[in-house]
Amino acid sequence: MTEAALRASGVTKVYRTGEVEVHALRGVDIEFYSGEFVVLLGASGSGKSTLLNIIGGLDTPTDGQVYFHDQELSGANSGELTQFRRAHVGFVFQFYNLMPSLTARENVALVTEIADDPMDPADALRVVGLGERLDHFPAQLSGGEQQRVAIARAIAKRPDVLLCDEPTGALDSQTGIVVLEALEAVNRDLGTTTAVITHNAVIADLADRVIRMVDGRIADVSRNDHRARPQDLEW
Repeated sequence: MTEAALRASGVTKVYRTGEVEVHALRGVDIEFYSGEFVVLLGASGSGKSTLLNIIGGLDTPTDGQVYFHDQELSGANSGELTQFRRAHVGFVFQFYNLMPSLTARENVALVTEIADDPMDPADALRVVGLGERLDHFPAQLSGGEQQRVAIARAIAKRPDVLLCDEPTGALDSQTGIVVLEALEAVNRDLGTTTAVITHNAVIADLADRVIRMVDGRIADVSRNDHRARPQDLEW
């Protein structure tokens, strides 16, 4: 096993609204290894998104430690977390958040213009199979194509880690498989550590490891002997 790119140790997250406390994470211990493809499964409210937000530097734990290699993130200030996200993490969400007035190439360039060692936007779009759609606006693209632009935007800064929260949640199965093919290509060809949150258990077949969460805890971690191909999935 390669070294852990990200590690959570005893991570707890409590949200407080007045006198009400919601325990989103309860002492989570987990590692994400360099270059692996991980799928996180669990019902709504199980803590998947909270965990992803914390290891990605979008949120901080109430208690516990988070490390990116040897760098502790749990004690970092807002500016340090911003720099961590900018240098090391790409995010893909269920909704694409593209700028409608910009082309696919220009949407990706929003990231490459502030990155230290970016890919050419056209090259990032080619990785996800959109080399022929560089100058199309979001309104001229299908939902799956827009999500692939969002993936290209996330990988264009050459992140160490790609974190995806329900990236196929707004898509039909056929289109979702095309998006999963793009994520699999990023993991395989670029070696990017990739973590995907999904409620769709079928997608777990793509992973090196599957993490199941229940009520803010890790319920089970399993390893696939063989990773399925996205085109072989059915749901």
